[in-house]
Amino acid sequence: MRFAPRKIGLLLALAAFVVSPSLAQTPTAPTRDDIANTLSQFDTGPDLDIPALKQKISDRSRSRSRNEPEPAKRPPIVPELKGLPTVNLAIQFDVDTPIILPESYETVGRIADALVDAPLLPYTFLVVGHTDSTGRRESNVILSQRRADAIRDALVNTFKISAKRLQSLGLGEEQFIDQAHPTSPVNLQIQIVTIGKVPESEPAATAASAKKPARKKK
Repeated sequence: MRFAPRKIGLLLALAAFVVSPSLAQTPTAPTRDDIANTLSQFDTGPDLDIPALKQKISDRSRSRSRNEPEPAKRPPIVPELKGLPTVNLAIQFDVDTPIILPESYETVGRIADALVDAPLLPYTFLVVGHTDSTGRRESNVILSQRRADAIRDALVNTFKISAKRLQSLGLGEEQFIDQAHPTSPVNLQIQIVTIGKVPESEPAATAASAKKPARKKK
């Protein structure tokens, strides 16, 4: 069977559309159940001193040593996070600010819904901010911390997640999500990491909270 040249061109265009790499690589946002299932896979974790880590990260970001390795070769500054249950989320912010864009409100709400799911109520979490290697290194740490704080504040103030269950940490470009590609957009993602258990003397949430997903106030 022979096809006219015009029809062959159309078929080739359709084939290119189907296998387009940009479409194939489009990340799918995790569901509430995906987040809950991943973050509940926790046994034990390190005792993290968050204030001390913030100071350590800030100090290294200001390093001016001639022997400082290039971004792709820097050792992770908090390697303890590597083995913990982690969810990566593409939260959209206004350029160079911690302002969460409206198109990401649903994702933040999905995080909140997962955190009040019964399997996650016994746990505490760290909201981790990152940047790529674009821009000033010290400024990137500050921006990543402000963005991590913004997500934590939204979860606590808007969705009423207990502040005792959430901490925040900005890693800037001191620990990339994609170490081999420091300028990759993947490195702009926010991570939610399970880091411990709620002390037994402090109830994680009420029974009502466990039954009802968190909802954003109108």
